[in-house]
Amino acid sequence: MMPPQAALGAQGFEFRGRIFTSQDITLIQEVVASCGRVGRQELAATVAELLQWQRPNGSAKTRECRDLLERMMADQLLELPELRRTKPRGSTTQVPVTDRGAEGQLLVGTLRDVAPVSLQLVKEPRDRLLWRELVGRYHYLGHKVPFGAHLRYLIQAHKPEPVVVGCLQMSSPAWRLSARDRWIGWSDPCRARNLQRIVNNSRFLLLPWVKVRNLASHVLATLSQRIVIDWEKAYGVRPLLLETFVDHQRFKGTCYRAANWIWLGLTQGRGRMDRQKARVGVDPKDIFVFPLAKKARTRLRTL
Repeated sequence: MMPPQAALGAQGFEFRGRIFTSQDITLIQEVVASCGRVGRQELAATVAELLQWQRPNGSAKTRECRDLLERMMADQLLELPELRRTKPRGSTTQVPVTDRGAEGQLLVGTLRDVAPVSLQLVKEPRDRLLWRELVGRYHYLGHKVPFGAHLRYLIQAHKPEPVVVGCLQMSSPAWRLSARDRWIGWSDPCRARNLQRIVNNSRFLLLPWVKVRNLASHVLATLSQRIVIDWEKAYGVRPLLLETFVDHQRFKGTCYRAANWIWLGLTQGRGRMDRQKARVGVDPKDIFVFPLAKKARTRLRTL
């Protein structure tokens, strides 16, 4: 096994906005070695508690800690137990096929014809199954277990009768994003401190039989008001900026532009997990952002 200093250097290393020292790494290695029969999720919870790695609301950063453990294993700093037969984050999941998710009647018209339009935060198991089915069946990226913190919404129209017309998913931001980071103008310490004040719109689906003019931009405007409250309530962090990626080979990003989102450029086309930069330029996407507060960039640059 590679000694910690060989991979970390004298000052440790940064991961998800936290600096881990050689002492931290030694502690993690000791915990993993002494709890060999414990699953990875339990190990992550234990390490997060020992290191007091918490969100502002006091909950442990178990998800981030599990990513740290797997990163350390990839760097040959420790050995983790074999994965249990559960779905890892980022993997596709089995999508239910039920009458609830079947194609509905064509809905055509204007916002006035279907208003009010509301966002229902997904909390109940029944709603989770419906969200997963709709996204899995009708979104071109399908349903995948999200990375990090996330919230999901069902989009509902209320005329001529209440009906679900789409889905939204908000999740943790991209760790590094050249065009976004240049636009903000923050230093690495500021980015490490304030990154979690950015929220990513990682899924946006209007069901294919819904043809309501200006509905998409209206949903985005409604989202910009709801997400600040809902995200802070769930995670103890008040977001300052939304971001999203649009596949320009499929979409023009018209609804984001209409909702006053700002186009920043293209991603490098690598994907979240491409640490070796093997996929540079393979799948670039348009980057759009939306400030949620006055002087959002200035506040994101503040230590």
